[in-house]
Amino acid sequence: MTSPGHTPSSSPFYYHHILFCIRWTLYLWLWIAGQVGQVSSSHQHFHPHSIKIPGDITLGGLFPIHSRGPHGLPCGELKKEKGIHRMEAMLYALDQINSDPELLPNITLGARILDTCSRDTYALEQSLTFVQALIQKDTSDIRCSNGEPPLIRRPERVVGVIGASASSVSIMVANILRLFEIPQVSYASTAPELSDNNRYDFFSRVVPPDSYQAQAMLDIVRALGWNYVSTLASEGNYGESGVEAFMQISREAGGVCIAQSVKIPREPTTVEFDKIIKRLMETSNARGVIIFANEDDIKCVLEAAKRANLTGHFLFVGSDSWGAKGSPITELEDVAEGAVTILPKRASIDGFDQYFVSRSLENNRRNIWFNEFWEDDFRCKLTRPGIKVDPEKKKCTGEERIGQDSAYEQEGKVQFVIDAVYAVAYALHSMHLDLCRSSAGVCSDMDPVEGRLLLDYIRAVNFNGSAGTSVLFNENGDAPGRYDIFQFQMTNHSHPGYHVIGQWTNNLKLNLDEMQWSGGDKSVPDSICSFPCNPGERKKMVKGVPCCWHCELCDGYQYQLDEFTCETCPSNMRPAPNRTTCCPTPIIKLEWNSPWALVPASLALLGIVATSAVVITFIRFNDTPIVRASGRELSYVLLTGIFLIYLITFLMIAEPGAVACAFRRLLLGLGMAITYSAMLTKTNRIYRIFEQGKRSVTPPKFISPTSQLIITFILISVQVLGVFVWFGVVPPHTIIDYEELRPPNPDLARGILKCDMSDLSIICCLSYSIVLMVTCTVYAVKSRGVPETFNEAKPIGFTMYTTCVIWMAFVPIFFGTAKSTEKMFIQTATLTISMSLSAFVSLGMLYMPKVYVIICHPEQNVQKRKRSFKVQTRLTVISDSWMSDSWMTDSWMSDSWMSDSWMSDSWMTDSWMTDSWMSDSWISGSWMTGSWMTGSWMSGSWMSGSWMSGSWMSDSWMSDSWMSDSCQMLSLLVVLQDVVQASRVPQRSLNEKQNGETKIEPDRSQ
Repeated sequence: MTSPGHTPSSSPFYYHHILFCIRWTLYLWLWIAGQVGQVSSSHQHFHPHSIKIPGDITLGGLFPIHSRGPHGLPCGELKKEKGIHRMEAMLYALDQINSDPELLPNITLGARILDTCSRDTYALEQSLTFVQALIQKDTSDIRCSNGEPPLIRRPERVVGVIGASASSVSIMVANILRLFEIPQVSYASTAPELSDNNRYDFFSRVVPPDSYQAQAMLDIVRALGWNYVSTLASEGNYGESGVEAFMQISREAGGVCIAQSVKIPREPTTVEFDKIIKRLMETSNARGVIIFANEDDIKCVLEAAKRANLTGHFLFVGSDSWGAKGSPITELEDVAEGAVTILPKRASIDGFDQYFVSRSLENNRRNIWFNEFWEDDFRCKLTRPGIKVDPEKKKCTGEERIGQDSAYEQEGKVQFVIDAVYAVAYALHSMHLDLCRSSAGVCSDMDPVEGRLLLDYIRAVNFNGSAGTSVLFNENGDAPGRYDIFQFQMTNHSHPGYHVIGQWTNNLKLNLDEMQWSGGDKSVPDSICSFPCNPGERKKMVKGVPCCWHCELCDGYQYQLDEFTCETCPSNMRPAPNRTTCCPTPIIKLEWNSPWALVPASLALLGIVATSAVVITFIRFNDTPIVRASGRELSYVLLTGIFLIYLITFLMIAEPGAVACAFRRLLLGLGMAITYSAMLTKTNRIYRIFEQGKRSVTPPKFISPTSQLIITFILISVQVLGVFVWFGVVPPHTIIDYEELRPPNPDLARGILKCDMSDLSIICCLSYSIVLMVTCTVYAVKSRGVPETFNEAKPIGFTMYTTCVIWMAFVPIFFGTAKSTEKMFIQTATLTISMSLSAFVSLGMLYMPKVYVIICHPEQNVQKRKRSFKVQTRLTVISDSWMSDSWMTDSWMSDSWMSDSWMSDSWMTDSWMTDSWMSDSWISGSWMTGSWMTGSWMSGSWMSGSWMSGSWMSDSWMSDSWMSDSCQMLSLLVVLQDVVQASRVPQRSLNEKQNGETKIEPDRSQ
């Protein structure tokens, strides 16, 4: 059990105990491997895949001389630049140090250099060589066949290791070296993971970590205006750690999003690279690709892009593993064009160039891989004993020269290899000065060299490196971040290649004018998820991808408040054309020059002229029979209402104001109320007269002109009272209605200046007039049975029928346009036209015929005083009861009964005296039957002298007053109502009596 707060992981004792167990386990494993190795290679003088340089103090070296081998093989093709150049740089540095009398005097540095074959597991196997000397081997039980103890060569002791190149290899090796306290200085490993001083406390590097590199690459991406990129990493510590550092920094800084994060497997196939390109194309907008990969994987990625015909699509930003190397882009220059790469700040070491180009097969026998390099560099084949040379290949002569017979360019990490060797040398020099003050060479205090003490001296060095820049380490063993920014360009230069376009030392300095892209284009390509939104558009972010959004237009009446928000404009405003702000909504009103105003105004003007003409005509012929017979008082009232109906059109079109709105309220329903109140009074009077005549001979009440006017004004007062109540509740005023004309397109939005009269209030204002109209129509229908010759009832009926049709058409038009963008104009025009048409119908059917007769046929506008004999004959059938006192009562002969309206010309029209009235059926045999002509009827008493007395036939009886038209009309009215109804016979009887009909001819003498 572990007590709280004292876990195994936190206990120093427990930690050191674990390290002790691991160390002795490794000792045992290495001892067994060493014994096997010694037995199997006792006759060999050097390691099969290593270079041995003798010296007083030995340094280890790890270099990727070969690439990864295919399946089943540890190593593949030779790496000329990344392998041979770097390894020769270490040899060059050792030569320079050993020849320097001031640095480690009397001490020679040696080396054991191994090939990692770009594989971490293989490098781990090779690095076991470095720790073999630290294992105490018990050889007491080992004897040769002759019984003698074996002669075992003691391996050299490695005090420090230069390398490795790949971060994954350095991490694998560092885990072993730290157990044996062997300091390690890398020249190329940049994984941020290696900055962990707790896990990799014996690791240092002369190159900055990828955390700096990732920051520099992020700054490059931002400077190019990109915010949407993909990442591509080789599986392993270098690639994965680099990408992770880039993603971490980009998340913390914001503004750059990762579209795809793809990992290249350790031993990828061509198909897998094709899949990687296909996956990158899933987010084709992310053209920028941040690549942390070894050069083999870089080359395969470029080849896959070329196979997919995507040359020029991807914009690579490569880490220092790409740097300024030519091998990854050989024969793939068109795909790599425009690639931006980063490399720790470096300088070309002239001394190394002179050294390397002077290497030959003769003077460089210490490099066991140099022959292989020679064949690859000059594309020839060396002859070897027992090996047949391919005749198709050129034979190497040995006289070839590097840089003359082959291309040469110093590899980018050469400087750092030299600086790493010098860092260990300066640390050893400082240690020697402190421990061996007076002795030359390696003193006893430095034999063996204590690893942890040497690490302290390494971390304390500070010198000018081979490029003239200072070499130093921080507490984590990292070098400061200094980078050169390169771009691979193919045009506009004397030769294609990598060109320096900037540098990064905690801050980026990038010369965009020096950059070129595919085809020599100077403009920076886009690598963004979403393009910036236009003015008036807001960003709708994609969930989980802060750099991606959809641009949504602030539609309708919205404007762009900020980058992500749309707000609705106030009701009296509309968005500006670019929708970045709101502007006042234009205010309109019905203009006089609008077609919606011209048509109603023209009709109203025509109606006013016509009404004025009728009024003038009636006033001019005020005392003529037609004017008197039409009911002058009510006619003038009705014409006044018609005139007001036409007048309201101009008030509806006029600019709204307090006065105009007041008159609109007052006159909108008043004209119609006056008109239909007068018509209702007329139709009601006719209906009551004929209905009363059916029941009795007593005339109905309230049929005089004064009574009719009082009734009319009472009906009108209801409308006026309602309007004045409305005035008191809501005083008339104007409003600006912004909602009525607010269509989906805000450019068409308008504020409408109008009176405070809603659709409902307009209908309420007209509702009383509609009630009068309907009531008048009902009476017109009830009065349809009056005699044909009473031609005042039928025009009123036709007027009301037509008016009802007009207003039934008005209602759907008025309310059907409630959602129209031109609602106000349509409704105003519809209302005014409907009212004008109603007035035209009333004016045309009631008064135009009278005006026509008055103007065109004045001879008919006179009183007719003579009657035909046929009319007199009809009067002889009137019994004594017809001539009773009640018949001649004063009330019957009252002024009201004999009023001008009763004596209207329509009563006395020719149609009343037409032959149809005197038709044969009227004088039919049944009418003249024998019973009718019986002797009793013709008795002497009937024909007595008193009946025929002179008084009966006196002039007073036959006076004009008795024979006046009103008396004749009165008699005929009674005949029409009683005789016709009581004496009507079937049509068949009339036809049978047709031939026996007796006609009464007038007495010519009379």
